[in-house]
Parts: sequence; structure tokens; C-alpha cells
Amino acid sequence: MVPFIDVMLVLLIIFMVTAPLITTGMVDLPSVGKSNQRPNHVIELVLGLDEKLRLRIDQEDGGTLSLKELPVRVKQAQAGDAQVPVVISAERNVRYEAVVRVMDVLQRAGVQRVGLSVKQGQ
Repeated sequence: MVPFIDVMLVLLIIFMVTAPLITTGMVDLPSVGKSNQRPNHVIELVLGLDEKLRLRIDQEDGGTLSLKELPVRVKQAQAGDAQVPVVISAERNVRYEAVVRVMDVLQRAGVQRVGLSVKQGQ
């Protein structure tokens, strides 16, 4: 029994000495950058606090719409070009569920390029 206690004490001393020397792992997170130039044709969906959707095409107001008519209006705005990006802009206090619901409707409609608008610099 005594040799076992000696071995355990030696291991304890070794771990106590080496523990401060171990460095913690670093996580390399991706960063968000700005694109060089804005695309010519952008469809923006603005989700307000009241969870009403507004459509903006190239910074021009396209009116309000419901979730049911969203796929049809977006497809019309894309005019057959599936590479036209759709950007969802939402107020900070809008429920996450509402934003995901809009993304889900767009995905089911076959819209390929959907992104989220973010505020730069903060």
C-alpha cells in the first residue's frame, strides 16, 4: 500500500507543476467583411416590430406584403434571375422566430441567395 501512495504523491506533484504551463486553446472565429461593391439589383425584405413585411427593390419601396404572397412577389422581383440576392433586414427587438419564418418561406420557394442585413462597426 505504501508504494501506491508514493506513486500517487509523485503524480500529484507532477500535475501540480505542469498545470500552470499548459496553454489554453485559441478559437479562430471567422470575421465579417464588407464586399467591394454592392450588387446592381437587390431585393430587401424589412421586418418591423409589428412583424409586418415591407418589400424594397433597389432602395425603392414596394409596399407591404404577407407571408403568403411573399414567394410570388420575390420571384416577380427577381424576374427569372435566381442569382439576385434577397436581404432580410429586421429590427433588433423582432422575435427570432419571425425572421426564421421568413427565411423558411423563401427557402421553400426556391430562392437561392438569402442573407441577413447587419449593422457595420459595432
